Amino acid sequence: MKRLVIISLFIILFISFIVVWNRSYQTGLEEAYIPIERNDPSVSIPSEAGVFKRSEHALDYSNMPIDETHSRTLKEYYKNRAYPGAPPSIPHTVVDERGLGGNACLKCHENGGYTEKYEAYAPVTPHPEMTNCRQCHVVQNTQTLFTAARLEKLTAPKTGVNNALLGSPPMIPHQIQMRENCLACHAGPSAPKEIRVAHPERINCRQCHVPKNSETKEIGIFKR
Repeated sequence: MKRLVIISLFIILFISFIVVWNRSYQTGLEEAYIPIERNDPSVSIPSEAGVFKRSEHALDYSNMPIDETHSRTLKEYYKNRAYPGAPPSIPHTVVDERGLGGNACLKCHENGGYTEKYEAYAPVTPHPEMTNCRQCHVVQNTQTLFTAARLEKLTAPKTGVNNALLGSPPMIPHQIQMRENCLACHAGPSAPKEIRVAHPERINCRQCHVPKNSETKEIGIFKR
């Protein structure tokens, strides 16, 4: 009787060993899988949300030939603004005065492209989610002021002289709010040639370029 119990226990342990070994062997034949966590950088870095969302167009910009005949200059870029930093005015006629961005403006300014009617490239808006465009952008009714303004005249930031050290990446001379898509002004055929970046595929702009502020000027190493 005792021998029968020992033999039965041995058989049970042997069968359990075979089952466990076979399961382990079959599992080992399966391909290893490591789940990849895909974090959305537009959430963790809101100041660059726009450029991350437009990253799929970055390589298109880098491989796109530049049409020098219809390129904008920085002077033309600021000419369409009441002052540096102001929203650009609308330099063309508006078909529907009540038309909002999603129905009118974004058809040309969401992705840009050449417009035969105006023989120019439509600038890409850095904030396509703000569809009430006419809240900030107004049509040009006149090229001159009716009454001379007494406001202090602001000068546009100069290009090529706003880097902290010689050879270092240039700093950002303007605010970032509502300009979260750096590629809108610094890449593509509609970008002013003076500020068109040579590496639009590097979309994490703030990794090298930092905003310029008053504190930077006070540090002795940055003085020129």
